[in-house]
Amino acid sequence: MDAPPPETAPAPAGGPPNQPKDDVGTRKGFRRYKWEFKDSNKEFWTMGHAEVKIVSLGCIIAGLHLFETVATHPILILLLTMEVSFFAFFIFLYSFALNRYLLFIYWPMTDLFNDLFACGFLIGGVVFAWNARRTMPMAYVAAMILMTIAAFFAVVDLCLQRRHLKGKKIRKYTLLAPDKNGKMPDPKLQAMLEAKEEEEAKQKEKEEKEKQEREKAQKEKEKKEKKKKEKKEKKEKKKQKK
Repeated sequence: MDAPPPETAPAPAGGPPNQPKDDVGTRKGFRRYKWEFKDSNKEFWTMGHAEVKIVSLGCIIAGLHLFETVATHPILILLLTMEVSFFAFFIFLYSFALNRYLLFIYWPMTDLFNDLFACGFLIGGVVFAWNARRTMPMAYVAAMILMTIAAFFAVVDLCLQRRHLKGKKIRKYTLLAPDKNGKMPDPKLQAMLEAKEEEEAKQKEKEEKEKQEREKAQKEKEKKEKKKKEKKEKKEKKKQKK
């Protein structure tokens, strides 16, 4: 009788999904989608991507509405409409776990580029809006401020995407993920990767301890030198009094 497949680590957002140890690689149809849907939403909300994207989307929609209440250059309306479409697309994508089924696209990198271009376009739109008019109504200024806030949150989401770009972890999860037929890799591969990861963690911990010891020794040395200096100053003061 074959040994049960090992439990795998959770996959990064947008990467190949690693299902739980029970029925690994055997879930199909709606049962698999149900698990993917829950896992994708849990990851999307707990890592902060959903909150940041929703705030950015809300700011862009509000800015678009304010621009429509005053005379605005059509390019700004087009720009904000485009950004609304992109942000809504990614929220829809992660909410319905569609990224889990489109494995030929590396979603963390795609999302990162979306945040990068969104920030660039929004900042460029603010500069263009500033130069497009001489007189600026309050609604126009408020829309520009909302665009700036949306660009800031796009940068925040960009920083959150960095968690998915750690090469070693990505390679590990890719190797441990089941293939398109649901077949798991060799259990020895997981053991080898875990041993390597544990060794790297120990080495890192050792380096941190050595660094802390050096810092501690340096502080003690500085403290002793300070005390010696104070004693010397006291002796000199006593001599001067005499």
